[in-house]
Formats: sequence, structure tokens, C-alpha cells
Amino acid sequence: MTIPSKRNAAMTGGRIATLALLAAFTGGCIWVDDTSDLRMYVQQTQARPPGKIKPLPEFKPYEAFIYQGASLRDPFQPLIELVVEEEEAPPPSDLKPDTERPKDYLETFPIDSLSMVGTITSLDGGNLWALLKDPKGEVHRVSNGDHLGLDYGQVEAVSEQGIELVEIIENGRGGWMKRPRSIALPEEE
Repeated sequence: MTIPSKRNAAMTGGRIATLALLAAFTGGCIWVDDTSDLRMYVQQTQARPPGKIKPLPEFKPYEAFIYQGASLRDPFQPLIELVVEEEEAPPPSDLKPDTERPKDYLETFPIDSLSMVGTITSLDGGNLWALLKDPKGEVHRVSNGDHLGLDYGQVEAVSEQGIELVEIIENGRGGWMKRPRSIALPEEE
């Protein structure tokens, strides 16, 4: 009796696996002798009335355009020559914010985030204060000369309708300029 070697056993196993795969693939290929149902379907399909195909759209023939304005003035050239004069820069101003002054609490919020909620008057009727609500929901009393906002704003006037203030902002040319702002008391509905 001979003992099969490992090599022969591996080859025999490989052949069996190959035959099994071949049998699986060819099992799906079945020859059918009766094709009468297929012929009946083809006859039914051919017996139906044919559908209508839309005709192709008519294309207008290309009409050439001859430009007659070649001798006219170029529309992209100005009628008269423009001379741009250098604008004189305004003299530098001495205006600048006081950065040495300690900031007030309301200078930590942008003006747009502050809202006026009312006013109060002193008992003698002399002083009028505006009441501002900050984004945290706290209400603060503001009068003329108080500072608020991120752009060095200072209150100029307080009235029953709102607050007028002036901010000091950069002018884009290395200097500073004043910008008026206001906070209005919202109208009651």
C-alpha cells in the first residue's frame, strides 16, 4: 500500500475544488427546448399598434449679421479724457481715544447688543437717566458723559426717546474720526 504524499493530496484537493466550481457555474446554464412562451410574448408585442414618435423640431437657418458700426466711436473709450486729480489728504487731527482711562462696564459690550428699556428722572426733576439692558439681562443707569460700546462711545444726550452718543473709530488712513450713534427706546405696541 502506498501512502499519498502531501503534494499529491494538495493536488487532489485542488482538482476537487475546481470541479465543484465548474459544476456550480455550469448548473445555471440550462438548455430549454420549449420556447413557446417566448414566441407568444414576441407575437403579442409585435401585434400592438406602434407608438408615435414626435417629429424633430424645425431649426431656423442661421442668418449672418454684418456689423455696420465699425466706423463709429468705440463705446468703451470715454468721450473726453478723464484726468484724475490726487485728492489732498486732510491734515492729521489730534483726535484719538483715551486708552489710559479705565473702561466702564458697558464698554465690554457692542452697542447693538445694548437695548434701552426706559428712563428715570431724579426727584427734583433735574437729572434724566436712561436705563440700558445688557446681553446678560442686567439693567444699568446711563447719563451724559458715560462711556459704552466697544468703539470708545460717550453719551452726549439722553432723552425720553433714546440716547445720542459719539464713538471714536479709525478712519482707515491711520487716524481717528467721530461717528454719531443712537440707541432708541422701542415703541410700545
